[in-house]
Amino acid sequence: MSLTSSEFILEKLLEKRDWHLNTLKHLEFELVMEPTEKEIESIKKSQSDTIDELKKLEQEIAFLSSEKYK
Repeated sequence: MSLTSSEFILEKLLEKRDWHLNTLKHLEFELVMEPTEKEIESIKKSQSDTIDELKKLEQEIAFLSSEKYK
């Protein structure tokens, strides 16, 4: 079965979302490994940036999903 272009894009967005979720999990793990204050700052910044990206991806996924069912 061949995917339409919007289904292909949606699949790629879901893959990116999964990658970002996995990144967050790894960042959380780094926080329990007794990082230095500087490392904590860097991890928290990375977490914030990753969450921002996730929010954007979720909006794109929601839009494409709603378009698919119109």
